[in-house]
Amino acid sequence: MERGGRAALGLLALGALLGLCALPPPQPGPQRGEPRRGGQKTFRALLAVGREQQEQEQEREEAAGRAAPVRRGIFWSRELEARVPRGFAAEEAAAWPAAARAARVSSLERGGCGRSSNRLARLSDGSRACVRYGVSPEQIQGEALSYHLAGVLGMQQRLPPMALALVEPRGRQWEPVREELRGSLWAEGAVVSLTRWVDNLTAVVAPAPWGSEAGGGRRPRALSAAELGGLPAAQLVELVQWSDLILFDYLTANFDRLASNLFSLQWDPRVMRRATSNLLRGPDGGLVFMDNEAGLVHGYRLLAVWDPYHEPLLRSVCVFREGTAKRVAELHRRRSAATELRRRYRAREPLWAHLGFLSERQAELLQARVDFVHRHIAHCRAQAAAL
Repeated sequence: MERGGRAALGLLALGALLGLCALPPPQPGPQRGEPRRGGQKTFRALLAVGREQQEQEQEREEAAGRAAPVRRGIFWSRELEARVPRGFAAEEAAAWPAAARAARVSSLERGGCGRSSNRLARLSDGSRACVRYGVSPEQIQGEALSYHLAGVLGMQQRLPPMALALVEPRGRQWEPVREELRGSLWAEGAVVSLTRWVDNLTAVVAPAPWGSEAGGGRRPRALSAAELGGLPAAQLVELVQWSDLILFDYLTANFDRLASNLFSLQWDPRVMRRATSNLLRGPDGGLVFMDNEAGLVHGYRLLAVWDPYHEPLLRSVCVFREGTAKRVAELHRRRSAATELRRRYRAREPLWAHLGFLSERQAELLQARVDFVHRHIAHCRAQAAAL
């Protein structure tokens, strides 16, 4: 009995020992400064959620790219238009003229605003503005009229807010920079434009079919709806803005942007692969149509020189924002392009009379170009219907 008891005790001890060996090794407690295991789980869960959100966003972008980018044959889809960066809000544009004219000019600096006669102004309210002093008054007139034509067309969100001002060295607004004005060679009483300064603008290179594919002296081929389906959504969103830009520059006959690059192809086959003049990208990724002083007045005097470049550019676009096409159709139907522009210009620019409006001949040219664009859109519609 004693021997059996000892044997049983030995078996129990051996079983306990084996049981201990089978237990998992003890886990060390968290060291000082180490997160607890629960915290690690939470962190990993957050990472997983972040990855999931990124994947969902990527799926949405891919879905937008896969969706038909064009509807009714010639109009950008509503989904693409909704993705276009908003640009300059209407409220911002409406508030700028009064704010810019009420503020005093604290300083004038050279550089950053184009030609040497222009200045970068720091205003007393803390904002900054490019002050453009034209070689001739018609350049400031062209800048102002182009800005308000963009409003008539529903494109003003792509142009920085602008207002006109009179240079009066003894006046309240300019008195702090009277000495700088003496060195600027600006004429007293001249009309200048005050364009709101925008930070962090970057250069823009023209995409196909206006970019590298236009090299070697070739004119840009037409951008058709059929070849847009495979493009990524981001590129399509940019093309929406380019279609407005090319239509706008045709109507204003602004040669100091893409048309001048096309002109330079005859001696510089790589010019279209470099930054486009007077076109920049804003912080939100949207295009900014800068420096439009060559539009309308100056551009209309040089149509014989520049229309061989404007027309191929316009014909290269056969997809449009529906809102733009509707406004063009209305201006064509009513034959009211100059009337609408004059009404808007006089209502929103107190100094309009100092520069005047378009001449009768220039007003006729504007209407003729609106009619040409309308016919081109109709031609694109007929082509799309025949496919």
